[in-house]
Amino acid sequence: MDYLSLVGIALGLAMDAFAVSITNGATTRKVTPRFSLKLAFSFGLFQAFMPMLGWLIGKAGEGFINAVDHWIALILLSYLGIRMMMESSKEPEEKSAGQRQNDIGFKTLVTLSVATSIDALATGILLPSAVGAKTAALMLSSVGIIGAVTFFLCLIGVYIGKNCGKLLSSKAELFGGIVLTGIGVKIFVEHMFFT
Repeated sequence: MDYLSLVGIALGLAMDAFAVSITNGATTRKVTPRFSLKLAFSFGLFQAFMPMLGWLIGKAGEGFINAVDHWIALILLSYLGIRMMMESSKEPEEKSAGQRQNDIGFKTLVTLSVATSIDALATGILLPSAVGAKTAALMLSSVGIIGAVTFFLCLIGVYIGKNCGKLLSSKAELFGGIVLTGIGVKIFVEHMFFT
């Protein structure tokens, strides 16, 4: 198995989740180890699960996945990003007590995890030929490496965001919304015009 190519693929797949982790670290009022581990675990789990699912679907589902994955990422990330930007424009007393909590809701966490890992679904179809993972055991170890790389990058990303969030202060939520929406647009444009 070609581990160098695999790590390269893992790093490429993890970049969107890494950027979203930075955003979450910047916009969360109190970053705790529990918060950062939960975020990194969820992103890592979905980045590992999606290529495995893509591999199981196989070539039969390749056309369908390639037709919708960028739309799903655009819609989910834009929705979350625009919501964050709208919240940032409210006066502090207008914001509900539930906004900018010390944690992230399950629904939001799953939405972010799916949106940032949807491109990994299509990658799973091509992964066996790209890295030489011809058996189920090699495929499992491949997706394990992808998940682990994503986990560690996202864990680091949360703390980068935490430190950047202090610098951005009140603009962190606006900046985070712009970043999330931008990632959705980037995924959409890449799939529409560069694949």
